[in-house]
Amino acid sequence: MSPAPAPEPRDPKPALVFDDPLDQQSSDDTDRGWGERADGTGDSAADLKRFLDEKPPHHI
Repeated sequence: MSPAPAPEPRDPKPALVFDDPLDQQSSDDTDRGWGERADGTGDSAADLKRFLDEKPPHHI
């Protein structure tokens, strides 16, 4: 009779974390917000063009 094979080690289960989830930074805190532009320049002509392009039709 052959001996039983040794059991293979299992991966440890992830530990439960009881930290306060509100203390952690969420993706909403790190994502870019609405209306933010990538260039970040203070060009007033570009600001006026953007304002006129995004103005709703009832504000004409």
